[in-house]
Formats: sequence, structure tokens, C-alpha cells
Amino acid sequence: MTEFTWSQPHHDGSALYVPDPNPRLGGTVSVLLRVPRTSDVTSAWVRVINDGEPELVRATVDRQDERATWLRAELPVVNPVVSYRWLLDGGPYGYQWLNGVGLHSHDVADAADFRVSTYDPPPPWATGTMYQIFPDRFAKSVDRPAPVWAKPAAWDDPVIGEGPDTLRQYYGGDLDGITAHLDHIASLGVGTIYLTPFFPAESNHRYNASTFNEVDPLLGGDEAMARLSAAARARSIHLMGDLTTNHCGDTHEWFQAALADPNAPEVGFFFFSNWPENYDCWWGMKEMPIFDHRSRELRRRLYDGPASVVARWLGPHALAAWRIDVANMTGIHGDINVSREVAATIRRTMAQVTSESFLQAESNHDASRDLYGDGYHGTMNYAAFTRPLWQWLLPPQPRPYAHGKYPMLPNLPGGMVVAAMRDLSGVTPWQATLHAMNLIGSHDTHRIVSLLGDEKLVDVAFGMLAAYPGVPMIYAGDEIGLATMGPEYARIPMPWAHPERWDQRRLAKTRALFGARATSVALQRGGLRWLAVGDDALTFLREAPGETVLVHAARANHEPVQLPAAVVGTELAGLAGTADLRSGADGLVTLPAAGPAFGMWRLFA
Repeated sequence: MTEFTWSQPHHDGSALYVPDPNPRLGGTVSVLLRVPRTSDVTSAWVRVINDGEPELVRATVDRQDERATWLRAELPVVNPVVSYRWLLDGGPYGYQWLNGVGLHSHDVADAADFRVSTYDPPPPWATGTMYQIFPDRFAKSVDRPAPVWAKPAAWDDPVIGEGPDTLRQYYGGDLDGITAHLDHIASLGVGTIYLTPFFPAESNHRYNASTFNEVDPLLGGDEAMARLSAAARARSIHLMGDLTTNHCGDTHEWFQAALADPNAPEVGFFFFSNWPENYDCWWGMKEMPIFDHRSRELRRRLYDGPASVVARWLGPHALAAWRIDVANMTGIHGDINVSREVAATIRRTMAQVTSESFLQAESNHDASRDLYGDGYHGTMNYAAFTRPLWQWLLPPQPRPYAHGKYPMLPNLPGGMVVAAMRDLSGVTPWQATLHAMNLIGSHDTHRIVSLLGDEKLVDVAFGMLAAYPGVPMIYAGDEIGLATMGPEYARIPMPWAHPERWDQRRLAKTRALFGARATSVALQRGGLRWLAVGDDALTFLREAPGETVLVHAARANHEPVQLPAAVVGTELAGLAGTADLRSGADGLVTLPAAGPAFGMWRLFA
């Protein structure tokens, strides 16, 4: 059964509905509501929270056309974050609330209110497609002697995915290797390269840093970073680094100083219950001691001010952005919670260096508490995009199953999947949704080809990655169909010397999808309006001033989805290899009913 929602009133935080998404404190902000001609809504108010007190502002008609009436309200910007939702007549009881989750005929909590903030927005370049690189496994420019902690591997050796040698297996990828393959990366429409940690560490993943003062010499050192940054910028590609503000390695110079002297200032950087033997660490791993962010000296060195690690690596010869590892845990320990302060301080420091910086957080669940505008610009969107999409596309799994740290993935119908997406994105300000890192795979997951099995389902996953609001992130190798299960096993070296291993079909489709996205304002910045939601097919619009794109994703064959030409126009031009569509004599546009399949079309009036 398909639910059609194209006749419902709609509002989101995009430019069509909030022309100025970053208003001035003490001024006003305009918000607009689209009311389709088929809706029974005739009047609307906006409930806005001013200094903690709700007030109602009446909306008036802004304009009308043959498809809809647009209502406008002017809201006072009393606080840095303006929290509001729409109160509408119509519906079965003549009383409806519209918030970030959707329409409700009963009173609702404030958590999913729409939000606009006065904080500085992310830079314009930040909506470009990302490409994630695990440096040890991407490309090698020269052979370097392996360090003493490492287990050397030839480039074509199989990955060790279990046991103590997993983190010690060393292939020798480096930054100059990445520089040599920037043309390949650029061909995917990429605007940002996300590098997992590049600091020295006694592991191949480098999340247990020994210092933050230099690029690992095994990667080519600071000079290789400068070469990569210059070559990337020449192609309009930015670099994003990966920083562990939650912990460091037990070989880190700060931790070693703390072990050497009980009176050293570095002792206060960590949680010692019995110095020096007993200290708190991440997930019980003694090689990763946790930082105590109550230490002013730690904050000064790590992220507070122009002399900090965060500031040092920003600039024309290095990074334009940071991704903060396990940001959901940083600054939270027992009865201590300074996580908001940590995020805001990092953001402030970055802004002192350049107004064009971009700050991302790692989180695998609801991160809305960290995304109100003064801290992280966005988060890795496992919760509101990745997991629901997997649950929709992943074939039904054998039962019963045992839960691990995270719940297993059940196969769910489209209605439940969209409900999850809306529930989780609805509590997040639009600007954070627009700048969330959407992904279908990463260095911490299975390869998408192996997870889904069917190449047509993988097509749908890539299509949704390109079309859904947020910043799409491609994990290096997914664009050529690298396949294996298990997060550690999935860290496969790129087979540059073996083009016969490349899935050329997957590569061509990836280039077409993300090339189309790179030239589309609607796909990069447009709003999201759901039109039809079925068990096996999802249909929505991405809307921006001057451009609208229709998206249709199907996991299986389904009943044809028909949309009125009054909603989508009479001519639809296919994007990224999708065939054109026209309305029929009945005034309806019929979308393809075969699946698994993905299509998107630019609309014309």
C-alpha cells in the first residue's frame, strides 16, 4: 500500500521556505508554508518560543499560483536559536501541528520543532561530495621500512580482520600516493577528501596517536601533507582531518609525561584512579587513555585558541575541516558532561583561523543535542540515513539472531523506514541535516556490495546517497565495487595495479550520479518533500529556487506510482542516465514500476 503525501502542507528549512536561514539576533526571520490547492487548510499560525515562552504569530497569504497558496509569517529573533512549529486548521479535527516530523492532530513535544539559528553557517563548499580514505590502504608512493610495531604486508596480501595482528598489519599507503590519484577522486564529483587520522601512532588506523605535532613520517610527513593540500586545492577539493579529542594513545607524549611525574600538568589530562597504574580508557582498551576536559591546559593544547592542535592544522597548506572521532562521547564521563562546551570551543577556534572551516562529529545514534548551531555543523548520519536505508534494502535475515553492541538490522517496509528518517532528522535543525555526512559504508562497516548482495540494490543505495539531503560520503573502493564482510576485512587496499578487479559498471554509475549532483543546486541544498511512500518504493522532491528534482527509489517491483502533472509538471528530464518522462492524456505522470531501480528527473513547468 502506498501513502500519497503530495497534497499535505509542507515546510522545511531550505531556501524556498526560510529565505534567510541565519538571521540577525534582535531582527526577524520569514518562514513560509506551502499549502497545495487540494489541501483543506485555510489558515495558519506559527508557535514560536521567545525567552522560553510560547507565542502565536498569524500567517498571511504571501502569493498564490495554480498549484498552491504560500503563507508567510514574520518571527521575532529573540534568542540565538528560534524554535517554532506551525498550527493549522483542516484535517479530521480542524486542529493540526506541523513540525519537523510531519503533521499531527494532537499536541506534540518541542523536540521536533523547526529551528533557525543566528550562528554562522557552514561554508558554501561544505555540501560537496566527500570521499573517505584510510591512508594505509589507499595508495603507496614509495617503500618505507616498517616500524617495529608493524606486521608488514604486500599490497595484494589479504587483510587480517581478526586477532592481535589486525591493527598491526601495515601496507604502507601514504599521502603522496593519494596525491597521485587525485584525478580519479575528482572524476567522482568529490569536493572534500576525508582522511582518517594521519598522526604517528602504533597502529594502522592511527586512532591511538603518539603526538599531534606532526604528520606521521610513514605517510610522508608534513611536506607530503602540504603537497596533497596544494594539489587538492588546485582541483577545488578540500581536506578534512580526523581528530581524537576523546582520547590519545598510551604512547602519546602527554600521557608519557603524566606517567613520568605525578606532579606534571599532564596528569590532569587523564582520569587516574590510582596513579600511574590505573586510568580510564576508551572501551576498556588500555592503549587509549581518555582525556579529562576539565583541564584548562589540555583544552589550550588540544582545541582552545590559536596555539592548539585544532588551529595548527587548518590553513592553505593542510586542512579545511575536522571530523571529531567519537564526538558523542567526548567530554562525557560519569557525572561530568562538558560535551557542548568542547564542541563550541572547537568551533570557535576554527572560526578564528578561517571563516571557511567545517566541523563534523562522529555519532552513530541521535546526535541532535550537539547540533543546535554553535558547535558541530553536522554528524555522520548513521541514525537518520544509513541504518534506515540498510533496513529497507537489506534482504530479510535468518532468525533468531543475537544482538551485539548495536541492534541487528531487520528488513522493514518503506513506511517504517521513512518514519525513522523523519523522526531522527525531525529533531535536528535543517542546516545540520543538510550538512550531515550521509554514508552507505565506511571504514567501520561492511562493504555495501557484500552487505546487499544484489547489484541493483546497490544501485539504489548509491542513488539515495546522491539524492538525499546531506553530504554524501563515498568510502574509497566502493565506487569500484570492492566487496567483503566485516569492518576490519573491509579495509581493503585499492587495487590500482589490477583494473580487472574493478567493477566498471559501478564506477560509471557512480561518476554519473555524483557528477549530476555536483551541478545541481536542488540536490546539494534543496529541501525534502515526500510525495509517495510505499513498502517497496519511495518518492520525494528536492526543491530549491529555480530547480526541482524528483527522486524515485524502488527495492522491488511495485504498483506504478502516479503523480498529478499539477504537482510535478508535464515534462521530466532524466538525470544520471534516467530516461525522460512525460505526462499522459490522463494528466498523470507514471513512474517506472520495476525494481530494484533508481531514477531522478529535473522538473519543468
